[in-house]
Amino acid sequence: MKTVILAEKPSQARSYVEAFKNGIKKQGYYAVSDPVLPNSTVVTYGFGHLVELATPDKYNPEYKKWALSNLPIFPDNYKFIVPNDKKAQFKVVKDLLKEADEIIVATDSDREGENIAWSIMNQAHMNLKTKTIKRLWINSLEKDAILKGFKNLQDGRKFYDRFKEAQTRQISDWLVGMNASPLYTLLLNKAGIRGVYSIGRVQTPTLYMVYQRDQTIKNFKHEPYFELNAEILAHDQKFVAKLDPYQRFKDEKGLITFMEAKNVQKGQQDGLIKDVQKQAKKSASPRLFSLSSLQSTINKKFHASANQTLQAVQSLYEAKLLTYPRTDSNYITEEEFNYLLPNLNQYLNLVSKEVSLNQTEPNKRYVNGKKVQEHHAIIMTKTVPTKEQLEQLPKLQQQIYNIVLRTTLAMFADPYEYEETTIITQIGAANFKATGKVPTKQGWKALFQDKAEKSSQDEDNQTLPEVNKGEAVQANLVTPQKETTPPKPFTEGTLITAMKTAGKTLDDEEAQSILKDVEGIGTEATRANVLETLKKRNYLTTTKNQLHVTPQGITLCKAVELEPLLTSPEMTAQWEKALKQISTKQWTQEKFLANIKKFVQKLIDEVPEQFNSSESLKTQVTGQREAEAKAKEKAELGSCPSCKTGMIVDKGKFYGCTNYKSEKCSFTLPKRWASKTLGKTAIKALITKGKTNSLKGFKKKNGDTFEAKLKLENNKLSFDFS
Repeated sequence: MKTVILAEKPSQARSYVEAFKNGIKKQGYYAVSDPVLPNSTVVTYGFGHLVELATPDKYNPEYKKWALSNLPIFPDNYKFIVPNDKKAQFKVVKDLLKEADEIIVATDSDREGENIAWSIMNQAHMNLKTKTIKRLWINSLEKDAILKGFKNLQDGRKFYDRFKEAQTRQISDWLVGMNASPLYTLLLNKAGIRGVYSIGRVQTPTLYMVYQRDQTIKNFKHEPYFELNAEILAHDQKFVAKLDPYQRFKDEKGLITFMEAKNVQKGQQDGLIKDVQKQAKKSASPRLFSLSSLQSTINKKFHASANQTLQAVQSLYEAKLLTYPRTDSNYITEEEFNYLLPNLNQYLNLVSKEVSLNQTEPNKRYVNGKKVQEHHAIIMTKTVPTKEQLEQLPKLQQQIYNIVLRTTLAMFADPYEYEETTIITQIGAANFKATGKVPTKQGWKALFQDKAEKSSQDEDNQTLPEVNKGEAVQANLVTPQKETTPPKPFTEGTLITAMKTAGKTLDDEEAQSILKDVEGIGTEATRANVLETLKKRNYLTTTKNQLHVTPQGITLCKAVELEPLLTSPEMTAQWEKALKQISTKQWTQEKFLANIKKFVQKLIDEVPEQFNSSESLKTQVTGQREAEAKAKEKAELGSCPSCKTGMIVDKGKFYGCTNYKSEKCSFTLPKRWASKTLGKTAIKALITKGKTNSLKGFKKKNGDTFEAKLKLENNKLSFDFS
């Protein structure tokens, strides 16, 4: 019997081979042997997706050129192709699979892994009914985990519906992209806007969330208000108390009316301690990390992008230091808890902290097998690196391992305990409340104490003096004038959270606690890629870790906001819910794609008229046209002296003609000449006058600097020492 193990990529295949007793490298595969494997076993691999959906022109050559008359594009049967650069490896895999009696699917243990494997098997055009198909499902690439997985292979066919879900997502995104992108691009081009505009089932509502936040901030009107606070002096210690119940006053008149009714005035006056309450409280450690919550935390702490975090945690997974990264769960099972427990001292040595890890019984806040569906939370593996090994890792990988390590260890530590004191002070007929917290036991917080933390000495967490009920105190009433503030711009971290909660405003802890009750947009595996796509297409830009929509992105948002189904996170979340239900057979691929086609047809029928009737879009288009014209004028340094029809512009690595390559115009000018950088002023002078003024900073071969003019004769650059 011949067995083929199908890995997703070469690095994953190598991890499997390293776990087996013997492995011999061949062309595109490995011959392996081990007691856990049948005789005659090989490991082969893809390069991620070896098989892709064909582009529209593969159905009809006319589709190569975009035209409204070609829409909608609804293939009767979807074509899949192998890209040219992957054909050699696909042939290796195909030939091995055809010869196999048993196929072990060992791609990533998620829906996309199923899609990669089944797409390859289907494209190989073999009789799968004659094959035994098994599934390797693991959370770690450690040797023990791999061998245990191969000893406990599952029936591969029971995962087939997960493939159907992933394939449906792939086809639905193709249908939206291949129809809506030409539709909006052609209509915007017709209106005078250049360029290609990309529409995506997930990327467009994500972009629109950022656009809405930017617009809210831009249009926010600051409204002044007054507060009434008390500075209380007791036993030579001052603390701040706020009006209880708290309220704001829109104007000074309302504040004065309130103060008169309560028999208080600004400035010094007597007060009385009306009530003192002390309560011992506890705070549990943070929840364990899903990919989204890790991306959010790392972005907040270190300003790394979601994609950078995903790549780094993937590398830590492949280095066998962290468990599977693309998980949406914040829980582990008792199996993981039980392997962490005996290794606690080794893990703790990496932290260099004296922390008691006394919680050795599973706590359902973290350990709950019923909450783990495909993969558990991201935690350390059994492989414990040395400090020296960690220091060899790239900085971001060190930071990620460190925070996962501390967060995981925190569930074994005692709760953070503190005493919360509340003092109510009566002044006239008004009450003022102050709250203070005094730590009594650091517990899990000690694990994070060497990190820079905000000072606790603020109004909401101040140290309060010892006072008694009925005690007289001195009070100074102040009425600070403040103003309302707009919401904060999105960061990649907060946007990932917003995608996970379909735009609902929740903090990370809330989002994690209700994760299974809220349908988000995108998946753990795709959200980072969506953000990268939006940035690469120049729809989003990042400044000081804040995300904003570019002018090009604003134009797209103005165009799509006329069609709510394209911009609604809630609607996209419902699609995600329906997609997930395909893997549980509550929905079918046919039913879902039929709905997507109806949606696409609705766009084609309605969007052209929306463009004609939207004054807001017309204003935006006019503004962008004018901005593009100014940018073009600014970018053009002069007429091309060679072809006479093009303009000289900055080409990145050199200055060249706008007809460069396309019209066979080969005229260029360098950006550096004799070790001196040539700026646009010098290039403009060469193009328009044929020479520059005297320029300093040129270098001879011996390193000496000199001053000279440059001249352009017969389209050739040279020095002019005259």
